[in-house]
Amino acid sequence: MAPAKEYRAEGVSVSFDPGLCRHAAECVGGLPEVFDTGRRPWITPGAAAPEVVAAVVRRCPTGALTYLLTPGGTEPPDRPTTVTRTEDGRLLLRGELRIGERAATRAMLCGCGRTAEAPYCDRSGTCGTEGD
Repeated sequence: MAPAKEYRAEGVSVSFDPGLCRHAAECVGGLPEVFDTGRRPWITPGAAAPEVVAAVVRRCPTGALTYLLTPGGTEPPDRPTTVTRTEDGRLLLRGELRIGERAATRAMLCGCGRTAEAPYCDRSGTCGTEGD
């Protein structure tokens, strides 16, 4: 699995972990001037206000995107933690999470048990057959 890559701009840095991404497209649909898969680098966090970038990053259901505001810090976890089961069976978690060794504020876990990336949904089983 490739390591997370960091993209920096004044006031905000965005990290992307390709191993967690399931192409929900909340980023490219939410802020195409910052997130554009047809350009390199595909993330240009300086193309929008840091708070706007952070708001769109928080829409990422898998936690593949994270941010750091300077000053301001990282994303605060939802309290209380929430678990939402999607119509196709995926489990979307938001809160103060620890999944194995990984601390996170957002995650998409497998609800059908047919993933090769347990406990994360890799969209290979029945809970990943429908689009986001």
